[in-house]
Amino acid sequence: MVFSVSVVNLINTLFIAGGIGVCGLCFLQITASKHIRKDVRRYFQIFFVFIILYIASHLARQTMDGIEGQGIRISLYVITLIEMVAAGFMAFMMSLLVSAVAIPNKKKKPIDFAFLGIFIAHVIVLSACMPFDFIFTFDNANVYHRGAGYLLSNLCPIVMLIIDMVLLIRFNKNIERKLKTALWNYMIAPLVAVAIQTFTFGIQFIIFATVGAAIYTFGVIVQHQNSTYEQQKIENSRIESELTLASNIQADMLPNIYPAFPDRKEFDIYAKMDPAKEVGGDFYDFFLVDDDHLCMVMADVSGKGVPAALFMMASKIILANNAMLGKSPAQILTDTNAAICSNNREEMFVTVWLGILEISTGKLTASNAGHEYPVLMKANGEFELVKDKHGFVIGGMDGSKYTNYEITMEPGARLFLYTDGVPEATDGEGSLFGLDRMLKVLNENKSVHPDVLLKNVRAAVDEFVNGAEQFDDITMLGFEYIGEQK
Repeated sequence: MVFSVSVVNLINTLFIAGGIGVCGLCFLQITASKHIRKDVRRYFQIFFVFIILYIASHLARQTMDGIEGQGIRISLYVITLIEMVAAGFMAFMMSLLVSAVAIPNKKKKPIDFAFLGIFIAHVIVLSACMPFDFIFTFDNANVYHRGAGYLLSNLCPIVMLIIDMVLLIRFNKNIERKLKTALWNYMIAPLVAVAIQTFTFGIQFIIFATVGAAIYTFGVIVQHQNSTYEQQKIENSRIESELTLASNIQADMLPNIYPAFPDRKEFDIYAKMDPAKEVGGDFYDFFLVDDDHLCMVMADVSGKGVPAALFMMASKIILANNAMLGKSPAQILTDTNAAICSNNREEMFVTVWLGILEISTGKLTASNAGHEYPVLMKANGEFELVKDKHGFVIGGMDGSKYTNYEITMEPGARLFLYTDGVPEATDGEGSLFGLDRMLKVLNENKSVHPDVLLKNVRAAVDEFVNGAEQFDDITMLGFEYIGEQK
């Protein structure tokens, strides 16, 4: 009999020591895992800490059981209370984990508050009953005995276990098969262990079952989270590649070879678009309608990203097609608006400034559909805003009409077109770059090549924002009218 008891104690000690060691390693592993959801990582970290506390307190009680002394007696009461509280808290954390897995899209769930209420009630009941030896007691020799109300110490884990099972059944479709199997294993294994333990020589199968089931569940969740991360990584890589391709396609649709018209000496033109994201909604365009007419466009689509880029490309094509028919700027905008409004379910819109220059005379006819004011520098003058009359945005309202206005450009005159990303560039304190700064930079670079002018304006914007994130596309066009060479 003595040999049997020593074997039992040896087995229990191995279960307990092994459980503490393995749970400690699991805690370190879960802490080092980078790809696990934050809430799941936190639940597991706390869970394994309390498993260690539960096993350690159980080991301490077992070691001290039967050692006489008043101080030992008080310690045994406190340690046993800690053991039972830790068991309840383990059930609480596992329930939160089940809730997080079963209902992943809600941060604060009523069921979580119910679990918390059950655990608080568990602690109150244990604390209130301890002085009356109702749940557990120690005899004069400090040997542990269960009390008449011992079932109360297991009521909290049992109730939570039942609720967990209901959640797993109710949200069965939300949980992957392996993860579901692991959670069911964690719930059923301790119950089987309790049943076995009842008919054995006091071996603590419950500790082995709880630790083993927890480790298995932990392993499945880590594997699942890592697999999800890898899948997401592959998907992100695919999306990134597609966005890069879309960005290249968008860039190729805009004039980007300079000098743009190497055989035309009457003018010089340069433009640049820097999208805030991989693809943008701003666009510019310039092309010869015929040998004596140059069309210039500056536009800004509502929204950002891929939808704006798609709308931008459609708008650009419609504008160019109408311009090539020899229409006036106002008529081009009117017909483009009609075409876009006829099939604009997403209710997107685009602001457009469009001008057609008669190269031989320098007469610029333009029309504005809700876009920023152009900036004109007359020969030997200063850059100044041209406060033209704005029509309504393209795509905003069917039937909108637009008007033309004229600007006479003499040799040496310059034109600067831009989108709102320039004046609305924002620094870290929320201040805007503004039109005044933009005009100041332009007038400091009155005689430079259009290419250099745009680079200097962009450099001034970058210096102003001082590393703050770019929230809007920045698009600019610089034009210099030279006139016919004699």
